[in-house]
Amino acid sequence: MENNINSTSHLSVPNLSIKLEELRNSLRPGQQQLASWTAGKMAISAVPGAGKSHSLAVAAAMMIAQYRLHPRKQLIIVTYTRSAAAGIKAKIKERLKELKIPQTGFMVQTLHGLALNIATRNPDLSQLNLETSTVIIPTPSHRVIRSSVEKWISGNPRRYQLLLEGAEFDGEETERLRRQSVLRTEVLPKLAHTIIREAKSSGLNPEKVWELSDYSQEHYQILAIAAGLYEQYQIVMRSLDFIDYDDMILGALNVIENPKIRQVWQQQIFAVFEDEAQDSSPLQEKLISALASKENDCNLIRVGDPNQAINSTFTPADSVYFNWFCETCKSQEKLAEMTQAGRSSKIIIDAANFVLKWVNGQWEYESKKQRKKHINSDISEDKKEVIPFRLQSIETVSKDDPQPNANPEAVGEGLELYRPDDIYHTVDLIKERIIELLNKNSDHNAAILVRENRQGRFLAENLKELPKKHKIRVYEVGESERFSQIPSEILNLLQFIDRPHSPDYLKNALEILQNRGLIPSQDLNILATYPENFLYPSSLIPEQKKPVLEARRYCCNLLQAKLELPDYQLIPFLGMTLKYTGAELATVQKLSERISQELVGKFSLKSVLNVLREIINSEQFEGIEEDSEERYTRQNQVTIITMHKSKGLDWDYVFLPFLHEDVLPGNPWVPTAAKFLGEFTLAEVSRAQIRAAVHHQYINPENTLIIPNPDNAWQEAQQLKKAEEYRLLYVAMTRAKRLLWMSAAKEGPFRWSVFKADTSINLHSKVPCPIFPILMKQFPNSVIEYLF
Repeated sequence: MENNINSTSHLSVPNLSIKLEELRNSLRPGQQQLASWTAGKMAISAVPGAGKSHSLAVAAAMMIAQYRLHPRKQLIIVTYTRSAAAGIKAKIKERLKELKIPQTGFMVQTLHGLALNIATRNPDLSQLNLETSTVIIPTPSHRVIRSSVEKWISGNPRRYQLLLEGAEFDGEETERLRRQSVLRTEVLPKLAHTIIREAKSSGLNPEKVWELSDYSQEHYQILAIAAGLYEQYQIVMRSLDFIDYDDMILGALNVIENPKIRQVWQQQIFAVFEDEAQDSSPLQEKLISALASKENDCNLIRVGDPNQAINSTFTPADSVYFNWFCETCKSQEKLAEMTQAGRSSKIIIDAANFVLKWVNGQWEYESKKQRKKHINSDISEDKKEVIPFRLQSIETVSKDDPQPNANPEAVGEGLELYRPDDIYHTVDLIKERIIELLNKNSDHNAAILVRENRQGRFLAENLKELPKKHKIRVYEVGESERFSQIPSEILNLLQFIDRPHSPDYLKNALEILQNRGLIPSQDLNILATYPENFLYPSSLIPEQKKPVLEARRYCCNLLQAKLELPDYQLIPFLGMTLKYTGAELATVQKLSERISQELVGKFSLKSVLNVLREIINSEQFEGIEEDSEERYTRQNQVTIITMHKSKGLDWDYVFLPFLHEDVLPGNPWVPTAAKFLGEFTLAEVSRAQIRAAVHHQYINPENTLIIPNPDNAWQEAQQLKKAEEYRLLYVAMTRAKRLLWMSAAKEGPFRWSVFKADTSINLHSKVPCPIFPILMKQFPNSVIEYLF
């Protein structure tokens, strides 16, 4: 195939050849390698701010021009979000317009969009029919998962009894009912959700998971339970004619497995570009590799940054696959590294590079120490050591780089490190610095990146005077993202009002009240075990503690509203009860109007519940919010956003508060309610066990497969989380252009999940994130002393 490509590369238009050469010369070294690709597999490992999208668009335009691509022979670019696909498409069209050639010969799609395109053209082979099927995104609380759990319990009484007994059990009835609640509503739904996504995205069906369970000899037989749940899920999905996003990929692969159809697709595809390759799963990689292959060649270019892989602990994505792809390409001299980045000032780059090297060094040190202490008998000796970061440092761009204002001058110290007295002092320091910065430069922007949404709410509440007093806009992203939860929250509360003696409905209502910070955090399973005793205790029930009384008061108020208000006023009442504000209330109003339109003349609580279920199951309701991504980076605005959500964005000034060890990297944590099962969670253990099996296929398929026992699997899961948390910090640091402000308060809440700023809760001494004191030593000029 390489000979065929080269034979068509002669350009008959000299002017076009000159323009293409100018385009290539305008790129940085690593980017030029991408633009010079001719054939075969190629990996591009890029650092944050390296201009991946720009270079990908330039390289795509050059290929379209050089090889005269057209609609019947196209370059396919795949990415993972619609916004990213739209952005890349616009950039490629812009480049083609500059070259004065037709804006055709390429297609940009999300990976799932491409899979659906393939699957729907051949429904007989894909076994997917969107005219009759509904696409869903199952969550642990989705009715499909809950139904699968209930069917598994009824069909597996012995395994379920083993889980009920746990590590130890004295047979006490109240404890048995509490454990039943924990298993049915928490443990098993999370296990089902995790195993379905992890196994399915790795190309493993229920039968294969059953086979893997034979390699694991442990008390609960977690993989056998997981296989049973997965099996029930598939049955329930088929019965309801539902499909999930992995079904799209599997459907497309079923189509591509047909030799004639595969040949038709491959003849139409010149090559495949994959963006954000660090976030792909084995199943997705298999699909794009099949499309990019022809005879003995595979024209596949994968672009990504494994150091920005921040989704592997809650999605099937795992950066090791892209790292291994990079190493394979490197051995074939087909690896290019984009290491120059013009986004940040030099001191910010230096700090990010230091974090990368320090974390890897600590990781290797701890690994050696663990190996000396003991050797785990169920871990393969030839298992590859996986370090958190790929060894690539960010470099500043050259002086003649075409990027405007590349590596801008630092503001202040560029890197500022603080140790405030407590979280309130932290807010005061942030507020003071923001006012100073944006008053001087109103055309700049700022962001406060948080690890948890509750931190964001706390900050938004304490910065609400900025718009009025200083004309600085404050945009809390978490508030707008909560809009999508409103229909589910309203439904759960109405279900409780309709059937208050249902343990499940009571627990769902209590979870919402707890998540909204309206009642104290507590073990809700105990309250939901006997709804009558909780809601209407007799004189025989011992007096309850204050947190229980607060929860009861809220629930009784909800039930009282059913007696006092007409049904059509319940939804607005619930919006006020949950203390919705601003656009949240507007979304409640929109939801209420939507329901009223469908129930003209037949309004009742039962009919409202039916309409709400239909809205949620079909996912046909959108909250009231702005739809432009520019809302995150407006001038003279402070954006409060989670570190995860910040990926792909940048700001002039970035603030990273509350950098404490218990949050980042965090400590191993098992929910108190589920500790009767042991010092691990079934969901995380199953994830680690499935990944061990999948990694085995990549690394040492000839050797005997070893599935780690629960204790070792739990340790691996914690190491995976720790590595990802450090990558998340790295991503957050590299969002800053002119100033990176970091702090670790000396005192903070014991846990943010139980913190309520409007109460006199005691603050506790906090240990800073391990990297923070090291940064202070490495960059002493960045340590800011504040005056009292």
